[in-house]
Amino acid sequence: MPAMLMFSRRWAIASDDLVFPGAFELVIRLLWWIGMLVLYFVHKGHFDCVGGAILRSYLIVLIVLLASIICVVSAIVYVSMQGTIANPGPRKCMPKLVYIRLALYVPEFVWAVLGAIWVSDNRMQCDRVVVHVILFAVIASWVIILLTTIAIVLVFDPLGRKKTLYRPSDPQNLESSQSEQVLYNVRKASTRVWETRIRLLCCCIGKDNDNRVAFSNIAELLSSYFSDTDLVPSDIAAGLTLLHQEQDKVERSRDPEEVLCHSPTQNTFQSDSLETELNKATHYMQFAAAAYGWPLYVYSNPLTGLCKLCGQCCQNRASQNEIAGGDRFNCHFGSILQTTGLQHRDIIYISFHNRIYEIPFYVALDHKTESILVAVRGTLSLEDVLTDLSADCENLHIEGVTGESFAHKGITQAASYIYKRLINDGILNQAFTIAPEYKLVVVGHSLGAGAAAVLAIMLRNSFPSLTCYAFSPPGGLLSKDLADYSKSFIVSIIVGKDLVPRLSFPNMEDLKKKILRMVVNCNRPKYQILLRGCWYEIFGGTPDDFPTELDGRNFEAFSQPLLAEQSLIVHRTMSYNTLTEDSPSGSPQYPLLFLPGKIIHIVEDRRSGYLCFSDVKHSASWSKETSFSSIYISPRMITDHMPDIVLKALRSLCLDQTSCSSCQAPPGVVAANQM
Repeated sequence: MPAMLMFSRRWAIASDDLVFPGAFELVIRLLWWIGMLVLYFVHKGHFDCVGGAILRSYLIVLIVLLASIICVVSAIVYVSMQGTIANPGPRKCMPKLVYIRLALYVPEFVWAVLGAIWVSDNRMQCDRVVVHVILFAVIASWVIILLTTIAIVLVFDPLGRKKTLYRPSDPQNLESSQSEQVLYNVRKASTRVWETRIRLLCCCIGKDNDNRVAFSNIAELLSSYFSDTDLVPSDIAAGLTLLHQEQDKVERSRDPEEVLCHSPTQNTFQSDSLETELNKATHYMQFAAAAYGWPLYVYSNPLTGLCKLCGQCCQNRASQNEIAGGDRFNCHFGSILQTTGLQHRDIIYISFHNRIYEIPFYVALDHKTESILVAVRGTLSLEDVLTDLSADCENLHIEGVTGESFAHKGITQAASYIYKRLINDGILNQAFTIAPEYKLVVVGHSLGAGAAAVLAIMLRNSFPSLTCYAFSPPGGLLSKDLADYSKSFIVSIIVGKDLVPRLSFPNMEDLKKKILRMVVNCNRPKYQILLRGCWYEIFGGTPDDFPTELDGRNFEAFSQPLLAEQSLIVHRTMSYNTLTEDSPSGSPQYPLLFLPGKIIHIVEDRRSGYLCFSDVKHSASWSKETSFSSIYISPRMITDHMPDIVLKALRSLCLDQTSCSSCQAPPGVVAANQM
C-alpha cells in the first residue's frame, strides 16, 4: 500500500505483496537451476549425438537465463521485505525490478518454444535421460508462464487507469470542477464494473426486471463502499489479523465480569423470564433449522442422514399437494419431518420457491406448544445472497408506530412476499380453521430471521398474540422506532461473536476505519504481520505485541483522526467523515438500523477438549442493541452463525439449567419429578 503503478495504471497489488510469491518462485528457480547445472556437467562430454550441439546451446542459455531470473527475483523479494505497509519509500525501486522481471519472460517464452520444438523432433537421438529432463524444463517454463498470466489477470484493476487520473498531488485540485468530473466518472465506471462482476457471478439467475434492479443497487452500494481507499486485498488481510489480536488483547485485559443468569432489572423486563425464553427458543430453533431442508440435515447427520431421508422420501411421495416450488423427491419435506418430529398431517403448506426477494417458508401445526408456526429459511442460494445485499432502506407503514419506520429493502420485500402468500392465498385462514385456539409464532434464522421479524411486524395488528423468535438476525434491519415497537413480541437470539448481527453499513465503515488505523500505525513489514497472523489464527497463543505508535494500547485512540491516513484515502466520503467525528453514528447516506426485539446474547464460558470431543459451556443474558455496534474479528465469527451451532448452544444451556435445577431442588422434589 499504496497500490503499485505500472504501465500508467493502478494494479490491485502493493509493492510489499511480492515476498511470498517471489520466495516460492525463487525456490523453484534455484532447484531448476541446480538441476540444469548438474545435467550439463554430467553430460558435458556427451553432446556428440544428433542434435547435441543444439542441446548444448539450449542448456547454456537456459542456465544463464535462470541465473538472471534468480538474481532479479532475489532483489524483488529483498526490496519487498523493506519498509512498512504505510511507508513504501524503501520500495520505490520495485516497479523497475518488476519491469526487468517481466522483460525476462520474453527470452524465457522464446526458449520454451524452442525447447518444445527440440523435444518433439524425432530426429534427435540423444540420451533419453537428457530428453526427459529437457521435457520437464519445457513443461515447467510453460507452467510458470501460465501461472504468471493468471496472476496478472487476478491483480488487474479495471479501474486502474481512471484511478491514476484521480491521484492529484495538489489537495486543492479536489475542489476543482475537473476533479469532481473525474471522480464522477470513476464512480460511474466502478458501478459498471461491480455490476458486470455480479452478473457474471450470477449468470445462472434469470434476467428479469427485479434481478436487474437488484444487480444495479448492489453494485452501487459496493462501489461506494470500496471507492475511498487505496487498500489492496493483502492490506485488508493484514489489518484484520492486527485488529483481531488487538481486540483479543483488549478482551483479555478486562476485569472478569459476573454473568447474569436472570433477567436484569424488573423495570426493564418485568414479566420476562430468561430461562423460559431460552426453553422456547430451543424448541423453536428446530423449526427454523428445518427450513433449510435436506442440505443442513445431511450436514448435521453425515452418517445416517441420507439413509433416513431415503426412507422418508419413499414413504411420502403422495404429499405434493401442499408443496410449492419444486421438491421432486420429497427430500426437503422428509428432512423437515425428521428435524421437527412433526407428522405429515401437521404440515399446512411448504414453499421451496426461490427467487430474489422471494424465499422459501413453511407453515405447520406445533401441538406441543399449541401454536401455528411460520418458519422462514435463511440464506442458501445466490438469490438469497442478492436479497441480503439489497441493503437500501424501504419504508414500512405500520399502524401504531410513530416516528420513522423503515427497514432493510431486500428483507422487507421478502417478508412482503410471504405476507401476501399467507393472507391472499388463505394459508393462515386454513391453519386457524384447523386449530382456531392456537397462537401464531414466526421463526427464522439469518436472512429468515430478518424476514420473520419484518413479517411479524406486518402481522402484529391482525394477530395481537403473535410472537417471533429471530435467530442470528441481520444487524442492519429496522429503524429505531420499529425496533422499539418490536420489543414486546420479538426475541432475538445471538451466539458469541456472530458476524451477521453486527453487519450494518455504519459498522462496516467503522471496521474500515479501524483497519486503516491498524495498518498505518503498525511498524512491522506486511509479510511478518501475515506470517504471525496465520500462526495465531491456526494455533492460537498470546497475541503478538507488534510495535505501533499507540501508547499504552489505548483502544479509544482509534476514534481520533490520523494525519497518516491522508495517504490512504483517495476521496473521503460522507460516511467516512461522519465516522471520524466524535461519535460513530450513521451518516445520511447510511441510516442507522437496529436488531429486532429484545436480545438474548449467548456466550461461551469455557471450552475443554479438542475438535469433535470438545465440551463447551455457555451462559446467556439479556443484552442491548448497542452491544453489537462493532464487528469482532474471530475464527468463530462465521461458525457462531451456523444454525447447527446455534441449536447446540441452546440445547447446552437447557441441559445446564436442568442439571442446576436438579442440584438445587430438595431430594423429595427431585424424586417426585422423576416419578
